[in-house]
Amino acid sequence: MGSTDLSVLTLFCLALAGIVASHSDIEGKLLFLENDLYPGKKMSGLGKLSNVLPFRTIGWLPIEKSTQQSGNVVEKESYSLDEICGGPAAIGEDKFCATSSESMKDFAISKLGTKIKSYSGYFAKNQDQYVVEEVKKIADKGVMCHRMNFEKLVFYCHQVNASTTYMVPLVASDGTKVNALAACHHDTRGMNPNLLDEVLKVKPGTIPVCHFVGNKAVAWLPIPVVGDSDDRPCAI
Repeated sequence: MGSTDLSVLTLFCLALAGIVASHSDIEGKLLFLENDLYPGKKMSGLGKLSNVLPFRTIGWLPIEKSTQQSGNVVEKESYSLDEICGGPAAIGEDKFCATSSESMKDFAISKLGTKIKSYSGYFAKNQDQYVVEEVKKIADKGVMCHRMNFEKLVFYCHQVNASTTYMVPLVASDGTKVNALAACHHDTRGMNPNLLDEVLKVKPGTIPVCHFVGNKAVAWLPIPVVGDSDDRPCAI
């Protein structure tokens, strides 16, 4: 999309939630370290990013629950809408729960200005493993909006301090190529310590943590976005 408008088609595609796998299947694939992002690196399990992921996989928890160990929840959120949207933001994070494309765009504009583009990722459900072809730094700031796994359409939008976004061309095992976005957060003080220890064996605030932008998420980035494409099919 070449403007600040998120198309009706894109929003419709993002609103269609798939069935998600358990945390044990997802978390180790969603989060990774920045020094693991290099050409030739094999990334497996990325087919899971074609679905809507539970809130815990994002890593930014409601502050009152950030030190509790969550259970293995399947196919639904482990937090209520009020806990996610009604409480204070995590350390180093500005957050907003959007229920429409207009409110999502307005929040992004408030953080980045009017010269922005929206990008939704694409990972094929039948392709689970990719190889990193190239890594291009394209933005030092951005707003990420994650589709939540509720019946009501809700996007958890947030801007995290000291974040870098990379364009990462990936090649699947069958030769399919994807221009993926990876967001790397250098200020991880507000991330869930239990999740970081469980998945990456690191502590909050010590090392950059990254994740790919999945099919049911939207990244808002300042123009220009190097290597971007206006052709963004959505996976249902």
